[in-house]
Amino acid sequence: MSPGRPGAGRGSGAPRRIALAVEELISQAEPQTVLARVQTHWAPACGPEVAERARPVAEREGTVTVACTSATWAQELDLMQMELLRRVNERLESPVISAFRFIVDGDLHKR
Repeated sequence: MSPGRPGAGRGSGAPRRIALAVEELISQAEPQTVLARVQTHWAPACGPEVAERARPVAEREGTVTVACTSATWAQELDLMQMELLRRVNERLESPVISAFRFIVDGDLHKR
């Protein structure tokens, strides 16, 4: 280590693998609220087509409100609710979400 670098001369021990350091940074940066965690995992869990037309916007006591671009999408996702719950909770690594509530927000696609 050169004297100009942070941590120089501290005897930090063996270098860590970069993958471990990156994983630690990601876990520290990941939002801690249920809504933020669901938003982070929404697109990978439900796929790009659904993510383009529906977004989690609120959470209360395990129920996540999802804004959809149309009534048709809200109804379709409501019919898929059990599968979406399974996928999202699987990504969250615990059954955090108990239900989705689908609403229509026509301005969603403009955001």
